[in-house]
Amino acid sequence: MTENSLFFSPTKGELTQIEMISEIKSFVQKDPGSFYRLVIGTDSQAKQLNGVAEILFVSAIVIHRIGRGGRYFWQKKVIKKKPILRDKIYTETLMSLEIARDLVPDLREAVSPAKYDLEIHIDVGPLGPTREMIKEVVGMVTGNGFTARTKPDSWGASSVADKHT
Repeated sequence: MTENSLFFSPTKGELTQIEMISEIKSFVQKDPGSFYRLVIGTDSQAKQLNGVAEILFVSAIVIHRIGRGGRYFWQKKVIKKKPILRDKIYTETLMSLEIARDLVPDLREAVSPAKYDLEIHIDVGPLGPTREMIKEVVGMVTGNGFTARTKPDSWGASSVADKHT
């Protein structure tokens, strides 16, 4: 991801990463006494168009003022490849980690002192075909120094990002 990556906001429209960070900063500054949760999650949807398999990935960045609302931003990427569940879940997790690695340094500078917890929401859970992958992808996230959440607590991926796939 680059600083020129575009994100979308339901209220502000198309934003660069720098503009998104500015919006998050502004949101936090409106109520500096509150505590926040920054959530990053990615979901995907496989499609077949004209005989070509592709996977639509949507990453959501949510700034949640605990107990009092929030804002979210999202980004789409399309990868032309045959959907294999394990690859999709790994790619979703890696996309969320990439966003976190890119955002955190700039966000720490913009929102200082840090008044937020950062969570990576992964679209896997104890029921269904992804249950065997939980330890692997949670290990990827925690190994990179972030907190991982899975279903039913991974609403950033399974609800917010899913809304745009």
